[in-house]
Amino acid sequence: SGVIAAGIAIGERQGDLSHRGILIGLAPTKRPVAGYVSGVLPMARGLVNSARLRVGKGARHMTELHHLTTPQGLKIAVRQIAGSGPGVVFLGGFKSDMEGSKAAYLADWARTTGRAFLRFDYSGHGASQGRFEDGCIGDWLADAHAVIASCTQGPQILVGSSMGGWIALLIARANLQGIAGLVGIAAAPDFTEDSMWDKFTAPQRDDLATHGQIALPSDYGDPYIITRRLIEDGRNHLVLRSPLNLPFPVRLLQGTADADVPVSVALRLLDHAGSPDARLVLVKGADHRFSTPDCLAMITQAIDDIGRRHDHA
Repeated sequence: SGVIAAGIAIGERQGDLSHRGILIGLAPTKRPVAGYVSGVLPMARGLVNSARLRVGKGARHMTELHHLTTPQGLKIAVRQIAGSGPGVVFLGGFKSDMEGSKAAYLADWARTTGRAFLRFDYSGHGASQGRFEDGCIGDWLADAHAVIASCTQGPQILVGSSMGGWIALLIARANLQGIAGLVGIAAAPDFTEDSMWDKFTAPQRDDLATHGQIALPSDYGDPYIITRRLIEDGRNHLVLRSPLNLPFPVRLLQGTADADVPVSVALRLLDHAGSPDARLVLVKGADHRFSTPDCLAMITQAIDDIGRRHDHA
């Protein structure tokens, strides 16, 4: 796909991150100080079961698939790579799993570079326990809190794809001192309200009220079952209606051909985020998957940029 080759310089030279997109941002007056206070993540009483380490090529360590039992009693599937910090946590999208192209690419990158990396499936997703239809934003947020609290140490860079971008914002809002930075890939904050409820027809709203769920077509497989609980719970976790303090670097990556999350959402999030160092890259022609080789490279470039800033703070 073609890429807009224009940009707005922000603060200091952007290097490779700006070479394939429009770069929009809020210039910091001075570099934010990144800090970490031990124990700020909520203390989840998760128990990591069946964790096994093995040594691969180059003496790199990677855990096999293991499960963490959350305080809610659900077994969450986790894969983790040991390495240097700040660690990277990947938060997947709505009805996706940790074996997708972006998560797999990041896992390969982490093994190559020696960066600590964590990925997992929310309850009702992938290899984790539970039914997708029983879940909601609050449940998947609780899963993320439990996994991060139990499986990581020190500051983390949150990488959220689509719904995972919303989850990442919620985690960051609650754990400011434990976050080194945030990368949003087609981030979809408040989508249950803005992209679902607000666009439902009157008959769809009636069906949701009467039957408790409706089915929406999906370009990625079976129809999505959208429940009344998902919509109602989502209203308890909206982030674009109240101040959103993010005192660390924020990098937003967005395709202009994204049919699921329009560019207007990324622009709204950029404008709303209270970050001293927030930047948005728009990639002409990139769709919601954001998984071409160029797009995948932009994700790790954004992570590296945040990592360098954390190391030099």
